[in-house]
Amino acid sequence: MSSVLDQRSAPPVGGPRPAPPRRRTRLLALPESRWALASLVLFLLALPIYLLDSPGWLWGTLFAGTYVTGGWEPGCEGLKALKEKKLDVDLLMVVAALGAAAIGQVLDGALLIVIFATSGALEAVATARTADSVRGLLDLAPTTATRLLPDSTEETVDTERLAVGDTILVRPGERVGADGQVIDGASDVDQATITGEPLPVAKHAGDEVFAGTVNGTGALRVRVERDPSDSVIARIVKMVEEASETKAPTQLFIEKIEQRYSIGMVIATLAVFSIPLALGDTLDSALLRAMTFMIVASPCAVVLSTMPPLLSAIANAGRRGVLAKSAVVMERLGQIDTVALDKTGTLTEGVPYVTDLRPLPGSDLDESALLALAASAEHPSEHPLARAVVTAAREQSLALADADDFTSTPGQGVTATINGHTVTVGAPAHLLAPDTDEQHQKAVVELEDAGRTAVVVVRDGVPVGVLGIADRLRPDAAATVAALTRLTGRTPVLLTGDNARTACRLADEVGITEVRAGLLPQDKVAAVKEWEAQGRKVLVVGDGVNDAPALAAAHSGIAMGKAGSDLALETADAVVVRDELAAIPSVVQLSRTARRLVIQNLIIAGAFITVLVAWDLIGHLPLPLGVAGHEGSTVIVGLNGLRLLREAAWPRLTKDTA
Repeated sequence: MSSVLDQRSAPPVGGPRPAPPRRRTRLLALPESRWALASLVLFLLALPIYLLDSPGWLWGTLFAGTYVTGGWEPGCEGLKALKEKKLDVDLLMVVAALGAAAIGQVLDGALLIVIFATSGALEAVATARTADSVRGLLDLAPTTATRLLPDSTEETVDTERLAVGDTILVRPGERVGADGQVIDGASDVDQATITGEPLPVAKHAGDEVFAGTVNGTGALRVRVERDPSDSVIARIVKMVEEASETKAPTQLFIEKIEQRYSIGMVIATLAVFSIPLALGDTLDSALLRAMTFMIVASPCAVVLSTMPPLLSAIANAGRRGVLAKSAVVMERLGQIDTVALDKTGTLTEGVPYVTDLRPLPGSDLDESALLALAASAEHPSEHPLARAVVTAAREQSLALADADDFTSTPGQGVTATINGHTVTVGAPAHLLAPDTDEQHQKAVVELEDAGRTAVVVVRDGVPVGVLGIADRLRPDAAATVAALTRLTGRTPVLLTGDNARTACRLADEVGITEVRAGLLPQDKVAAVKEWEAQGRKVLVVGDGVNDAPALAAAHSGIAMGKAGSDLALETADAVVVRDELAAIPSVVQLSRTARRLVIQNLIIAGAFITVLVAWDLIGHLPLPLGVAGHEGSTVIVGLNGLRLLREAAWPRLTKDTA
C-alpha cells in the first residue's frame, strides 16, 4: 500500500468551517424522566418521615404522590396492553403496589413504583439519544455545494438540489457535497467516516468520492453520480434506523414468561378471594387472604432476582471503564457466540507511526540521519503521515533543520530545501522511475508486502531512503482475540474497509483467521445478517460512523470510546470508555456470571413463592409472616446479586485465561 504526503484539511475560503452543532436530547426534556424524578423525590421525602413515625397524613400524602407520579404512565401502558388482550408486567406491578398499600404495606408499594418509573425513564433516554445521533449524522454531509454551470460560472446550491450529471467544485478543506467521480484535479480525501481507512486517500481523475468526506489541499471537480438522497452517508442513516426498528425486542429472562405468570397470578388472586367468599367466608377475611396471596405471589423477588446481578455487573463494569447502557444489554452480552472486530481504531490505535527506517546504499545516511532529513522536510506539513515522521524524530530527540521553499503537491508529496539540498518526500509511484535501481524498488516492495505505507526520501534527485509507516496495533489485541476465542469457541472475524493486504497482515499478527476487507457499511451489515441467519448471536466491536449500522444490526454492539464517533457511541449497546480492548472479553465473562446468578436467584425466589403460596392456600398464612417471608426472599436474592459489586468479580485478562 502506498500513500502520499501533503498538507491536510486546509481551512476553506473565508476561514475555518465551524463544527456542526451536536444534537442531544436533554434528560429532563422527556416526560418519562420528569415523572420518574418527581416520583423519586417524593419517595425520598416520605421515607424518613415514615420511619420516624410522623403523622400519617404527612407521609401518606407524599407516598400517594409517589404512586401517582410514578405509576400513572406504566399503568396507562398496561391498560393499553390490556385492551389488546395482553397482560404485561407494568400493570401487574402497579396492581401489586396498590395491593400492598391496601393492606398497609405502603412503603413496599412505593418502592416498587419508583423502580419501575426509573427503569422506564432510562429506556426512554437511551432511545432518544440514539435517535439524536442518527439525525446528527446528517450534519456530516454539507448542506450546500458549489455547482459549475456550462458557461464555467459558479453557483451555490443546496446539496439536495444536485442531480446526477452535475459538476461540483470541492475546494481545499471542504466536505464533498455528493457521491461522484473526480473528473479533474488531485487531492487527498479523508474518508474515514465511510470506509474506516486510517489515512487520507489520494484522489485523481476517475476516482470515486463520497458525500461527507473531507477534501485535503487540492481542488477537485466532481461529477455527481448518485442522487443525494441515495448517497452512502444517507444510506448509513437509513440502515441504522432500519436496524434499530427491526431488531427483535430485547427482554430480560423474567419478561419472557410475564404473560403466563401475570395471567396466572390475577386468576389465582381472584379465585382466592371469590371462592372462600362464595363458601360463606366474610368479606374482610376473604380480602385479607387474597391480598396476602397477592403479596407472597407478587413477582417482586422474581424481578429482583434479575435486576441486582445485572445492575451490580453494570456498576462493576463501569468502574473498569465499560459502560453498559441497560440491564438488557448486560444480559445479552453473555449470550454472544461470534465476535466481529473492526480494524482501524479498534484492533489498532488509528494513529500512524514510523515502523521502518531503511537508508539506501550510497546515501551515506544512517537511520537517525534519514529520519531527521525526512522530518525536516515534513515539519511544515499537516498530513497524518508527516506528523508521524516528525513525531518519530522528536521521540529520538533529533535536531530538525529549517525547511525553506516548502511546497506541497496533492497526490505526490512535499518538497523543501534543507541545508542547501532539495529534499522531496512522497509516494514511490511518483518518485521512483520504472528503471530505478533494483535495490530501491526491493525496499519499497518489501515494506508494502508487510502492510506498511512506503514513503521515499529523495535528496537532489537521488533516492536516499525509504520509510515504513503503519497504524499501531493495540498492545493487548492478540491477548483479547485469544480470550474471545476461548469464550465463544470460535476465532473472531475481522471486518474492515481497509485493503485486504493490510488487513490480512494485521490478522496474522493477532491470530485472526477469517478476514473480510474492503467493506462499505452495508457490506458489514450483510455479514452480520448472514451470521444471524445461521443462528449465531454476533457481537460487533467498532468505533466509526461506518461501523454504526453493523453495531445496530448485531445481537450486541460495543464501541471504543476514545475516538468513537457520536453515532457509534450512541448506537452501540456498550462503550469501552477507557479504550482498553482487553475489557471486552472481561465484560462478556462478567455478563455470563451475572446470568448464572440470575438463574440462582430465580430458583430461590421460586422456592419461597411456592412455599408461601401453598401455606396460604392450604392453611392460614398470617399476613405478617407472609410479608416477612416475601421480604426475606427479596433480601436474599438482592444480596446474592450484589456479590458482583466486589473487586474480585471482575474477570482479569491474563496469559492463563487468554
